[in-house]
Amino acid sequence: MKKLRYIPRGVCSRAIEIELEGDTVQSVRFEGGCSGNTQGVAALVRGMKAAEAIERLSGIRCGFKSTSCPDQLASALRMAMQQE
Repeated sequence: MKKLRYIPRGVCSRAIEIELEGDTVQSVRFEGGCSGNTQGVAALVRGMKAAEAIERLSGIRCGFKSTSCPDQLASALRMAMQQE
């Protein structure tokens, strides 16, 4: 099981904790951010292949920001997959 703590940039959440087993997302936990939205995103990606989550979440924006918590999760997953 691989664990990663990622510090996102440009969003309200302060950290994203990810657990991967192979290339499958086991759990995601956001610190801070919009609680309902981050819990929903975390629940939706559980059991999903990291590559699929990255494809679905990359480029999502929050209001006028150039990124979002889901987009930052995609960046964190990308980093985790490169560390193999």
